[in-house]
Amino acid sequence: MTLLQSVAGEMKALWGDGRGTSLVAIAGGWGTLLGARMIYPVLLPYLRDSFDISLTAAGFLVTVLWLGSAVGQLPGGLLADRYSERSVMSVGAVLAAAALVLVAAAPTAFVLFAATALVGFGQSLYPIARITMLSEIYPDRIGSALGVTMATGDLGQTVLPPVAGVLAAAIAWQAGLLFVVPLLLVAGVVVRVTLPAGTESASEAADPLPTQSVRDVFAELRGSNLGFVSFILFLYILIWQSFTGLYPTYLVEQKGLSSAAAGTLFSAFFAFGVVVKPVAGAAYDRIGMRSTLVAVLVGPVAGLALLPVVEGFWPLAALTAVVSTMLGSGAVTQSFLSDSFSEEVRGTGLGVVRTTVATLGAAGPVLFGGLADRGYFDEGYVLLAAVLAVVVLLTLRLPKSPSSSPSH
Repeated sequence: MTLLQSVAGEMKALWGDGRGTSLVAIAGGWGTLLGARMIYPVLLPYLRDSFDISLTAAGFLVTVLWLGSAVGQLPGGLLADRYSERSVMSVGAVLAAAALVLVAAAPTAFVLFAATALVGFGQSLYPIARITMLSEIYPDRIGSALGVTMATGDLGQTVLPPVAGVLAAAIAWQAGLLFVVPLLLVAGVVVRVTLPAGTESASEAADPLPTQSVRDVFAELRGSNLGFVSFILFLYILIWQSFTGLYPTYLVEQKGLSSAAAGTLFSAFFAFGVVVKPVAGAAYDRIGMRSTLVAVLVGPVAGLALLPVVEGFWPLAALTAVVSTMLGSGAVTQSFLSDSFSEEVRGTGLGVVRTTVATLGAAGPVLFGGLADRGYFDEGYVLLAAVLAVVVLLTLRLPKSPSSSPSH
């Protein structure tokens, strides 16, 4: 069977039995939310001018966004275990839309930062409910389903930031945010109307005491490879957030590219992820986590290390493509975590892990911005390459076979 036939067969299986509509609704909402979030790096130069903030402060703004995106994942997971996933996702999309309006109207830097935190919090309610619902809909194909959903997220991150950049240049930076608001509102309505009500039965089976659920989660984290994979996920998020948070600014200020060219390369980074994530998710289902993770992370180690010495649009485009394969890591690690937690605490477990690693990883952009302010922008990327090399070495400790991973 050719690769094309294999991919076509996988897509047919995902669409079959009436499940395709739910997948499209979940993925569409996720793509819109992530696309809205990734508008921030493109607009950072405009925000720096409008609010007179340094590179460190700009990095801190991105950190605030990531922190907001982290803190709601645990309550989002608890709610997903007890109530309707579709309601949690709908509320998240609508809240993010309202917060973007506040950002666009911000009169001071303080309001800008506070509203940005609210944008992140709205986004943070969506991902755990998305994963738990996909686990119910696709119990035997979570890697593929999550890979497709995450690829749609990259599609949103590919399309929306360049549009925001064009609107910011032609009109004002506020226009680059506000055009997303109706898209988020539509996504929230579609998720609420389209997804099946049957998933709301989770509340009947869930433990009524959140503290007991959290204790159960930590008990499961102490077993098998859950804690170890969570640490790998933390290091990956630290690298990814540091890289994406200031990459367009780096291309403009260090490589001499125009804002439009920098936005194009930034979008290209996520465009490659549209291909990488479904392939990585399907590979996880077939050959397991260890081999798949090593395959998607080795290239980016070299790419990040070479970034300071490469000049010119096309060489930088090639290097961006090499670095982009690391986007497949999320589909692999999060599929493993979803498989490994028991069904009773899956949402809570994913919420604990993602809130913890995303909160800690959110320190990356502000630390990276601090290095850039002190004249170490290039060296920062070499440091990211070194950390990613550590991730690859840690990955080699994982079991080779997918059957070695716990499953419930």
